[in-house]
Amino acid sequence: CPACGGAIGGTGLSAAPVRLRCPFRHGHGQPRAFLLRPTRGSFLSGYDGDSDLHVGITNSQGVVYSYDQAGVHRDGSGWEQCLSIPLLQPAVWELLQHWDNLLQEFSQGEAWLPHRYDEQEHNCYTFALAFINHLLSTQGQQPLSKGEFTERFVIPHSRRASRYLTLHHQLTHSDFYIVPLPQDQ
Repeated sequence: CPACGGAIGGTGLSAAPVRLRCPFRHGHGQPRAFLLRPTRGSFLSGYDGDSDLHVGITNSQGVVYSYDQAGVHRDGSGWEQCLSIPLLQPAVWELLQHWDNLLQEFSQGEAWLPHRYDEQEHNCYTFALAFINHLLSTQGQQPLSKGEFTERFVIPHSRRASRYLTLHHQLTHSDFYIVPLPQDQ
């Protein structure tokens, strides 16, 4: 046991009575995805469920494009613990090839200049959803409203994360020891 040093038994931690897959991913390792993280801090340390969230879109190399009052950012770090929603199926070959160029071009549009930012109406979520809808239009598909996208894609991931965070909080304030397992287990 990592807490008391006692023997766990022949099966080790991999056979612990409860194993939960962490819903949070290293965002820079999630190509072509919609990412969601707390604006300040991280989900596992200090997030209270009411704090603001920030969203971004990754390119094929894991660089995160996001928008705030300073304009569009291209981050190679800072998104190490976030919810990740994949945006492309591997079968969409044409879009896979042009994703980075489309995202770069889109992010340079006048709509994303710093002075246009509005915390309620023209923000990081607006930026990400507008890019998604831009992609959908190039494929001849109907755009998604904020409510539709949130309901279909964000809420299912958020529910899993909320349950995980609730349990994580309860366990860290009890006599339990949480051991992070490698991502592939």
